[in-house]
Amino acid sequence: MSFDHWDEIRTAYQVARVGTVSGAAEALGVHHATVIRHIDALEGRLGAKLFQRHARGYTPTEAGQDLLNVAAQTDDQFTQLAGRIKGRGDEVTGELIVTSLDALSPLIVPAIGDFMERHPDLRVRLMTDHRLFRLEYGEAHVAIRAGTLPDQPDNVVQPFFTQTIRLMASRDYVARFGTLERGNVEDHRFIGTVEDSPRAPYYRWLNEHVPASSIHFRATSMMAGKVAVVSGMGIGFLPTWEMEGTENLVEVLPPLEDWSARIWLVTHMDLHRTAKVQTFVRFLKDKVKTWGVDTP
Repeated sequence: MSFDHWDEIRTAYQVARVGTVSGAAEALGVHHATVIRHIDALEGRLGAKLFQRHARGYTPTEAGQDLLNVAAQTDDQFTQLAGRIKGRGDEVTGELIVTSLDALSPLIVPAIGDFMERHPDLRVRLMTDHRLFRLEYGEAHVAIRAGTLPDQPDNVVQPFFTQTIRLMASRDYVARFGTLERGNVEDHRFIGTVEDSPRAPYYRWLNEHVPASSIHFRATSMMAGKVAVVSGMGIGFLPTWEMEGTENLVEVLPPLEDWSARIWLVTHMDLHRTAKVQTFVRFLKDKVKTWGVDTP
């Protein structure tokens, strides 16, 4: 393989990024037949399948992931090099991929909006599903993760803030059903998760201390749980910062120690010092000071 084949590698990278030939063709500004030709030529040259083809699109194989790891990092580094050559090495342009917890979206999305106002040539993709995106494969530039200190090799990990989860209800709910007192959980309606064995310690506490018959509403997302709590559907878990600026929420039980979690900013060492990653991380570390959370 040589730099002569960069067009084919870049095509494969775009197919993996968007998952379809048509999407990659649109992103690259070429005909879809060109995309297919590049993929076929690259697989022939390497002697390995880079993608599994299926009805919904293309999924990288293990060999494809290895190639895309190199392609993603090279694409970002080449963009930064081009900027330096043109005297614009500190400009934040191109695409920034961020992965975060869905529950943090009310904080993260407005922050990203402010960041994009400052850098109008930037495009951002925010991914909030439950799987752990692999920075070493270029699946994201910045990851916002919770829990124990992430220990993946070659990642740069920085403390971001501490999030405390509290058990809350709306004032309307309390007016209808009363307060939560020891021994009468069966008389209340709770909001839980659909997971049978949840990882979150507060949901584990709920499953251990509240009978299933009292959990009247379950959701996969804490965002949906928040709407249920605010709507008066039951008692549920919300982060402390959700209480800011509202008088509608009532804390029904002091939080336990393990209901607090450290939130981390994670980047990969190969892209950590690129302009867009450095600028975004610095911006978030300034922005978090306005969120009313515990910071390092």
